[in-house]
Amino acid sequence: MKKTKSILSLSLCVFFALAFFLTAICGSLLLIMQPAVKLTSAESYTSAKAMCVMEASSGRVLYSKNMDAQLPMASTTKIMTAITAIENCNDLDEKFEISPKAVGISGTSLYLRKGEAFSIRELLYGLMLISGNDASVAIGERVGGNCKNFIEMMNSTAKKIGATNSHFDNTHGLDSKTHYTSAYDLALITSYAFNNEVFREIVSTKNTKIVNAEGKTRYLKNKNRLLNSLDGCNGVKTGFTDDAGRCLVSACERDGMQLVCVVLNCGPMFEESASLLERGFAEYKMVDITKDYDFAKFVKMEDGIKEFVEVGTKENFSYPMREGEEKKIAYIYKLPISLPSPVEKDKEIGEVKVYFGNDLLFSEKIYTMEDVRGNTVWEKIKDIFKNW
Repeated sequence: MKKTKSILSLSLCVFFALAFFLTAICGSLLLIMQPAVKLTSAESYTSAKAMCVMEASSGRVLYSKNMDAQLPMASTTKIMTAITAIENCNDLDEKFEISPKAVGISGTSLYLRKGEAFSIRELLYGLMLISGNDASVAIGERVGGNCKNFIEMMNSTAKKIGATNSHFDNTHGLDSKTHYTSAYDLALITSYAFNNEVFREIVSTKNTKIVNAEGKTRYLKNKNRLLNSLDGCNGVKTGFTDDAGRCLVSACERDGMQLVCVVLNCGPMFEESASLLERGFAEYKMVDITKDYDFAKFVKMEDGIKEFVEVGTKENFSYPMREGEEKKIAYIYKLPISLPSPVEKDKEIGEVKVYFGNDLLFSEKIYTMEDVRGNTVWEKIKDIFKNW
């Protein structure tokens, strides 16, 4: 009997020890598996060395990974080349002869020949669709007088945009130790460039052709595969060098929201960029934050022929938000209780500031929407003489 109890006690001890061991193991496994199930970090979204997804009109960063790291960017450089040329060229359609310095540039090429005549606009298509390095040099020489001057213009434009982690050594993006950008800067540069109609038209073009003065035609097919596979895709540029790896700046517009996606050193750059853009459209919507203004639309007049003057704002501003984020919006108004008469239409009388949490998103002036004459004796006398 005692032997049976001993065996039973031993069995129970083994059972509880085994149960404790299995529970600990299963708990550890659950902890290990949890990050793979719940993808909350931007690092989980892409294998790129650096990434940034930005809404172009507001500049809001939706997703990022190492977005401020200074990295080579290969031919995505040509986004800056293109917008610098467009903004500084007096006549995009004037033909000019290609110089010897633009012939035989290494890497991808438009195969320009000395003495051929093209316009800047035609070369921009060769630059952005098939990534012609020779086209970039020809553009730089024409617009800047020489490439050195043009590259200084590129760096000046970068500073103007606010791309402080960027420096350009050339017009094409071939590797150089001091030729770099960041995913954030490149998204910022592209968002800026998208304000330009000529740039938007060129980078969204799938196929075109250019013809030189001798009648020789070059057929150009855009290397950006997403233009054919992603709904709403409207740009912008591919790139590859040994140092930079595969790089892609892509853009997509749906329901009034323009997204820009940058991936640097990313093997599956088309697939991951498409996934990031789809995620952005699924999780964010553009919200007009000016529709909820709650200031008095009429201000009392002192000695006016009307008791109140109508006031209001003139601008709209939309911001990309996740569901429920509207609760973080706060409005601060600066508006007088009354105004002395007379008052003219479009007189600036106040201001509204819109905050998202602690960040100032937008501010605009409040104006009078009408003229209101005074109701004093002097105003009545002026009216008599005005209508005499």
